[in-house]
Amino acid sequence: MQAYYRREHGDEPVLLRSSSDVDALIDALLASRPSENLAALYSLERPLMSAGVPDHELLVAADGELQVGVIGFMDDGNFVSFDPSNGRGETSYSIMGSVTEFPSRSEIPIALVRRAVKEFLSFGGQRPTCIQWQEPEFW
Repeated sequence: MQAYYRREHGDEPVLLRSSSDVDALIDALLASRPSENLAALYSLERPLMSAGVPDHELLVAADGELQVGVIGFMDDGNFVSFDPSNGRGETSYSIMGSVTEFPSRSEIPIALVRRAVKEFLSFGGQRPTCIQWQEPEFW
């Protein structure tokens, strides 16, 4: 899978091949400044669309201070992680300085973020089933 989360990854994405690579990515996001705490991931096992672009995207964000994160998934629809017990309102994370807003109750414990990204890697880029999802009103 390919990961983009720093400006230099625009031309050379980071390749994630193992669960330890996923852990390294999450650790990097946890340690990042707020302008670089979100990554876009693409499975190399899924086909490209006719325009040569991926038919999906997995967004993964991490907040080192709160030890939570967000997962977003797009293919035929838009989905965001959901934690019914987390009452925090709308939140935002950034990739390469570009802010992405997420709906309330989208932050989940960092252990679940790790598990979901590892599932995405292991199952060929399919939407992870280990977390609850919501369909956001905006996105």
